Amino acid sequence: MNKEWPLWEVFIRSKAGLHHQHVGSLHAADSEMALENARDVYTRRQEGVSIWVVQSNSIIASNPEENTSFFDPAEDKIYRHPTFYELPDELKHM
Repeated sequence: MNKEWPLWEVFIRSKAGLHHQHVGSLHAADSEMALENARDVYTRRQEGVSIWVVQSNSIIASNPEENTSFFDPAEDKIYRHPTFYELPDELKHM
């Protein structure tokens, strides 16, 4: 019987309006414990306003060896990139 707790990935949002960033990993028995441990380990100096935890085995990633074919369809859709818009100075975190 495997008694090792699952590995959880931790994401912290440091300020309102910003995106969550991966800050590390930890082992925990369940999601509640993972969230509490993440708070205790990664926000000791009040660095965060929001925490996400997700089991590592639930994360699916693209294959770096297939980047050319995987991301190629987006290259011909320049309208999806906001390079044509000027943002006002008042708009922050974009």
